[in-house]
Amino acid sequence: MGCSSSKAADAGTISRWRSTGIVALRDSKLKTFPDEVFDLERSVRTLDLTHNKMVEIPMEINKLTNLQRLILADNIIERLPMNLGLLQSLKVATFDGNRIANLPDELGQLVKLERLSVSANLLTSLPDTIGSLRSLVLLNVSNNKLKFLPESIGSCCSLEELQANDNSIEELPGSVCNLIQLKSLCLNNNNLNQMPSNLLRECKGLQNIALHGNPITMDQFQQMEGFHEFETRRKMKFDKQIDSNVIISSKGLDEGVDL
Repeated sequence: MGCSSSKAADAGTISRWRSTGIVALRDSKLKTFPDEVFDLERSVRTLDLTHNKMVEIPMEINKLTNLQRLILADNIIERLPMNLGLLQSLKVATFDGNRIANLPDELGQLVKLERLSVSANLLTSLPDTIGSLRSLVLLNVSNNKLKFLPESIGSCCSLEELQANDNSIEELPGSVCNLIQLKSLCLNNNNLNQMPSNLLRECKGLQNIALHGNPITMDQFQQMEGFHEFETRRKMKFDKQIDSNVIISSKGLDEGVDL
């Protein structure tokens, strides 16, 4: 793989990468990964190549065995390599704004992954192996072409925030009720006309649900078992924000469902 930026050939820059563990080449018009990055191997802990012209992630990515943060937003990447699963130290993976149509099954091997963001891509489904991501705290799959979420998502036992706005999701799997750590569920602009009946009762940590732009009605939502307890938690959250002088939207205490 060749280097298409003089920055990567600068000895002082390479020395800084090695000492800090941070390789940051945003907005550098790169089309390929610089060879110098892979030469650093175990030294690299953060790799940020946001807003370049990358078409693919080379197989040599598995050389970065201590990589914890991989940020490749706003490129033109079409697929993720299968050996991405070998990055066993990875905690943050950001692929927003690419052209990715499928996620490899090997993604489930990233057992330390805490934050996965693949918004604004071309995903039509998620792999069943996503349920193996037991450390995952945030999952952002907004603005894709998803019609459903896999049943296995209920095994993401650490998940606190699920963002799936602007898809074509017609129903949620019942397993989402197993996500007892879930605090925020964002599903604006989908095709949902109902929610799993036990969601509010089982997910006792839920403080925010966003369902604007769905067929589900406020009346349906309010009749769900556990609604009053959810409402209490939601208001407590906003009360804390107000007490902390946090500005909330002009809608005030947004119910999360279109009337």
